Amino acid sequence: MAKGILIIVEQRNLEIRKVSLELLSQGRKIADETGEPLVAVIVGNGIEGLAQTVTASGADKVILIEDAKLADYTTGAYTSVLNKLIRKEEPQAVLMGNTAIGKDLAPRLAQRLGVGLASDCTGMETDASSFLVFKRPIYAGKAFEYLTSNVRPILATIRPNTFKVTDPDAARKSEIVKEAADIDAGDLRAILKEVAIAASSRPDLTEANIIVSGGRGMGGPENYVILEALADVVGAAVGASRAAVDSGWKEHKFQVGQTGKTVAPTLYIACGISGAIQHLAGMGSSKFIVAINKDPEANIFNVADYGIVGDLFEVVPVLTEEFKKLVK
Repeated sequence: MAKGILIIVEQRNLEIRKVSLELLSQGRKIADETGEPLVAVIVGNGIEGLAQTVTASGADKVILIEDAKLADYTTGAYTSVLNKLIRKEEPQAVLMGNTAIGKDLAPRLAQRLGVGLASDCTGMETDASSFLVFKRPIYAGKAFEYLTSNVRPILATIRPNTFKVTDPDAARKSEIVKEAADIDAGDLRAILKEVAIAASSRPDLTEANIIVSGGRGMGGPENYVILEALADVVGAAVGASRAAVDSGWKEHKFQVGQTGKTVAPTLYIACGISGAIQHLAGMGSSKFIVAINKDPEANIFNVADYGIVGDLFEVVPVLTEEFKKLVK
């Protein structure tokens, strides 16, 4: 009989991703409501030290799958070990972040397990008849659908910044189990040799609480320095619209929108962005949206909580100086 909520914890360089802490926090609430155990699974190498972190974040049980072949994420190896573990544990639900890894891994696990997948969810609630109901945006964010399943396990990926991270409980105890890394030879089609990560002091775009984005109104790549100055003061990530990326002003990894990254920060500051529907699809879930545009008819003002009609090259430097006073 299916039992428990299983969280696949994502870690990078032995640091747990924020979205996994969000899932553990929300998973703990659901576990308390339903009486189901909360199980955290960590895959990697040298990961034993992470067990206490996920325990303090709410896990009743921590499963460690450790092997040198799992030190870095590869599709085949992770799918192989997690497919077997999920079949063994038989959880009610399996949850992971809707990150680059989650988007790659979840569909493959769904296929192996023969279940459906609720992807890029922005809400999750308990339900008396089906255990969990998931909310996800559709039609470029113009509508929402609610999904559930009578087949177990329910498998879902959750958009980063959907849930709050609760304070850890250092006194909390959990059962820690080490599982063998049983990787099928046929799943080791690719071996990761090297990972090159661009150094940056700014937060990851998909997990940032504050994002400052620039669009066509920036006028050129050299002008992004004023957004970067503001971002560094408030601890924000820097993003860009598709128009800016297509113009070669920023790399695609900074693009927010339907064909870029989907974000849900607490604060999104849109500078010189008109508000095309493709862009709104990527940032419409932001808690608060501030728009700066000299065109009072720009579509971005229709979704903004606060709007400033003005020249961004005059407004942004003033905002930067005011924020400097606040953060001193």
